[in-house]
Amino acid sequence: MSGSPGIAEFGHFALILAFCVALVQGIVPLAGAARGHVPSIRLGDHAAVLQFLLVAAAFAALVHAYVTSDFSVLNVFENSHSKKPMLYKVTGVWGNHEGSLLLWALMLTMFGAMVAVFGRNLPETFRARVLSVQGLVGVGFIAFMLFTSNPFARIDPAPLEGNGLNPILQDPGLAFHPPFLYAGYVGISIAFSFAVAALIEGRVPPSWARWVRPWTLAAWAMLTIGITGGSYWAYYELGWGGFWFWDPVENASLMPWLAATALLHSAIVVEKRDTLKSWTILLAIIAFSLSLLGTFLVRSGVLTSVHAFASDPTRGFFILIFLLAVTGGALALYAVRAPALKPGGMFQTVSREGALVLNNLLLATATATVLLGTLYPLILDALGGAKVSVGPPYYNSTFMPLMVPLMVALAIGPLLPWKRGDLLGVLGRLKFIALASAVGGLLVFWLTVDAPLLPVLAFIVAFFLAGSVVVEVLERVQFRKRGVPGALRRLVALPRGAVGMSLAHMGLAVSIFGIAAASGFAEEHLGIMKEGDTVEIAGWSLTFEGVEDVPGPNYTATRGRFEVAGLGPMFPETRRFESPPMETTEAAIHPTILGDLYVVVGEKTGPGHAVRIYWKPFVMWIWAGGLMMAAGGFFSLSDRRLRVGAPVRRAAPRPQAAE
Repeated sequence: MSGSPGIAEFGHFALILAFCVALVQGIVPLAGAARGHVPSIRLGDHAAVLQFLLVAAAFAALVHAYVTSDFSVLNVFENSHSKKPMLYKVTGVWGNHEGSLLLWALMLTMFGAMVAVFGRNLPETFRARVLSVQGLVGVGFIAFMLFTSNPFARIDPAPLEGNGLNPILQDPGLAFHPPFLYAGYVGISIAFSFAVAALIEGRVPPSWARWVRPWTLAAWAMLTIGITGGSYWAYYELGWGGFWFWDPVENASLMPWLAATALLHSAIVVEKRDTLKSWTILLAIIAFSLSLLGTFLVRSGVLTSVHAFASDPTRGFFILIFLLAVTGGALALYAVRAPALKPGGMFQTVSREGALVLNNLLLATATATVLLGTLYPLILDALGGAKVSVGPPYYNSTFMPLMVPLMVALAIGPLLPWKRGDLLGVLGRLKFIALASAVGGLLVFWLTVDAPLLPVLAFIVAFFLAGSVVVEVLERVQFRKRGVPGALRRLVALPRGAVGMSLAHMGLAVSIFGIAAASGFAEEHLGIMKEGDTVEIAGWSLTFEGVEDVPGPNYTATRGRFEVAGLGPMFPETRRFESPPMETTEAAIHPTILGDLYVVVGEKTGPGHAVRIYWKPFVMWIWAGGLMMAAGGFFSLSDRRLRVGAPVRRAAPRPQAAE
């Protein structure tokens, strides 16, 4: 099959024009801001919108090629098939190296256009510098596509059929997980552009934090959804029953999330106390640099993963040079300008600012821990050393212990006043919550045989964090003074940013509870089952009733049947795809609020089939908590205070002459 002639060329031409516009956007407004040339300054707004429209046109052209199965386009030939369901034809656009880069560029230019359209509260010269930095980042990514990864390269003659998409990626999760993940990755670029623009100007006023927070918050919320969706996809699609494997590519999304989380909290201190300016600027640079590092890991060929796209060393070298140029240039500018960023307001160690600083130190250390665990095996391998694998034991002994004091800081911090606080007074208000959390953890330890210590400790901090959120909200609404009706009225009137913060912190507590329960108290049965065999697990009784072959839209499946007492049948599958040839596992999952019954059927072994059955207590709470955190971010984003710019002082009217 072939699509309409010229559509791919139109997309390629639009991409070339977008590159030219990005060059103009990156140079002209920056020079105009330096010289005070108003037309050049205002050109940045028009260039940002035009660049977005051109990249959107290129993206639409690639979608058209996939939908029409235009196999004369190399990218479509290598990653699509005429028999693929339409959903996967569309989502296959970003299920490969070139298409995902085009999606990245689309998100990048979309954020730039949004700053141009919705950032009218920003001073013109500052906005021009922000858009110029964003344009220069766009130059790098579009050049990467045009010179090493052209999504519109043609094949002549056109093949009659395509190779198909990796079957593991033929899942509805692919329609939602990457776009949110990329929006988060790329959204952090706005914080980077704001930071570099502030360094160019040589000042970081409190209003800067007010400007940068909504963009960072939007990126953080979308990255949270992307990571949550990716974790859930791995859980139900890969058939291993886990939710996080500390895969280097998983870490590549976690690191910028941790840095962006620290940036959000640090920006609050800049806005409220006019201090931590240098640190906050550095966090913005680091967060986006980690996003670029993730791009390098996925596309350089240094990793072999279901997430990894490219293995061309030329591409990897280009990204590495781009990463070094962006990070090195920003850090060099930071080294020159940061000493001039003098701190403003002072605060005591025991204060809300102090808790936020502790929060930042712990998040930064956690990020460094994950970075070391991710890069150490790669560096050792590159230097000719032995191949090593850094897995859960390393992270359990380094990353997890950092989370305990971080949760305590998150619990206590919002209850402390600004500038100067009373730690003993706050602890007194939380004494019953702390006691209940400790008793609950000890009760779990006592009732459970051989309970792992780390999950029990996680239970305690999750209970403590959740309880502190409840106490903080009750104090905000003055529950004791006003009663239920008055408290509800006050709750509705609270600033949305405060409510969003509480919701996000509660979501984190819910996720920690789910992680502790699912990782520390899961039950499993691994073995061979023959027809008629019965297994008891976590109070469930499952009888294996055999397998049958069933056809799918572009695969054939071996479907197992398990009869579960009190529930009914469950049907796990092993699917065999032909284009490309691959087997995938489709688990049968019965989700409940208390846990998941998870069944996988494998290959025939002797008289029976290999079977894996898991009971994962409270595992859905992990992703419910992630969605709560993202919802808290979006709810905070709706706070009017984050959409109103710093007040602009108007000139006093001239007195009129008396008549």
